[in-house]
Amino acid sequence: MENSDTTKVVLLACGSFNPITIMHLRMFELARDYLEDTGKYRVVKGIISPVGDGYKKKGLIEASHRLEMARLAAESSDWVKVDPWEAQQAEWVETAKVIRHHYEELLAAEGKNDQVDTVKVGKKRRHEDRDGFSLPHSVRTDVPQLKLLCGADVLESFSVPNLWKPEDITEIIGRFGMVCITRAGNDAWKFVHQSDTLWRHRKNIHLVKEWVTNDISSTHVRRALRRGQSVRYLLPDPVMQYILEHSLYSAESEEKNVDVILAPLQRYSKSGN
Repeated sequence: MENSDTTKVVLLACGSFNPITIMHLRMFELARDYLEDTGKYRVVKGIISPVGDGYKKKGLIEASHRLEMARLAAESSDWVKVDPWEAQQAEWVETAKVIRHHYEELLAAEGKNDQVDTVKVGKKRRHEDRDGFSLPHSVRTDVPQLKLLCGADVLESFSVPNLWKPEDITEIIGRFGMVCITRAGNDAWKFVHQSDTLWRHRKNIHLVKEWVTNDISSTHVRRALRRGQSVRYLLPDPVMQYILEHSLYSAESEEKNVDVILAPLQRYSKSGN
């Protein structure tokens, strides 16, 4: 029997997924267990959203390959799905905009299901907080909350100059919230404590400790592939097979975008001048 007092949650993971690994999938399971163990939440869906080619990260292979690998990886899950919208955009899309897009999708889906009356929608649009962001969660309690799922490295990256817009950080944490999976050696609370913005919205940040040490990363996987070493049991078998069939991740592919400035650094450095 479903507990009517629990809040439905959708978890959204954005990133390169270059390639997707077992750890990426494991993050969803850890986050769901943590949230549901509080007795306050029920996780109803997970979304994997690979970044587009416009991100210009070094070694980032084509989005079409990363999307297909993510789809293959998610086939083993009955609640985590892959969404192609972000990856299909011609230019890099800020994470805050990606989250807004998916929240609008949730609103649209809920509208189709229950035919929300226009008066209620009008009230939602007029209701804004002091930062100018609409507060959908305070009005549309029938719509699942959307939370960003990430690793502790994302928290740390908030302090990198020109990598994030301050207002985007405020919106992501303050309006939506974050579930952060910590790795060995990461002191995630330290990042929260050192940032006034993160500290102000600390109640919206859920830090999940992974007690089973797992340092699998896409970087380590790509390195092993370049060197002809086995990556079995680091990736889902269908993903490993896809990589081998398409001869992905070579010394040449790792040099892609090597002389190109990362999209956010390029965009925000210009806007600051």
